[in-house]
Amino acid sequence: MMRRAVLTVETAVRKLAWEGERLRWRLFHPLTLGARVILLRGDEVLLIRHTYRQGWFFPGGGVEKGETLEAAARREAGEEARVTVSEVTLLGVYASVDSTKSDYVAVFVSRDFELQPFAPGNEIAAREWFPIDALPAGMSPGSARRVREAVDGGPPQAGAW
Repeated sequence: MMRRAVLTVETAVRKLAWEGERLRWRLFHPLTLGARVILLRGDEVLLIRHTYRQGWFFPGGGVEKGETLEAAARREAGEEARVTVSEVTLLGVYASVDSTKSDYVAVFVSRDFELQPFAPGNEIAAREWFPIDALPAGMSPGSARRVREAVDGGPPQAGAW
């Protein structure tokens, strides 16, 4: 009985130490991993606008535990833009790094998808098509570069956002 109690305490201490290390890592080495998808139709790109921040964005978000980058991009396109993506191609993996955190995002491109009915909700305020040569104000310069790279084609990139 005593041995079992000691093992239980040891297990709890290890778990507590592990959780403490995870917290320390998050505080002192913050890093995020996300996936986005550029949806192209002819000479237009589909963008979304969030309810909680300004500007226009590609559908996307964080990669969940056990999820591939491609699966995350497909899931987020469905959740945010109400799009069922058939085929995707990796455009690149990009970094946005500053003194407080490091964000990495895998960007995919798709021209093969199906639009589902869309209604604004708690997270997404709008879903709209924009001409590639007339991107909306409020879109980041990095996002505009990604659109140009997607249209121009070429091998996958790895660089700064």
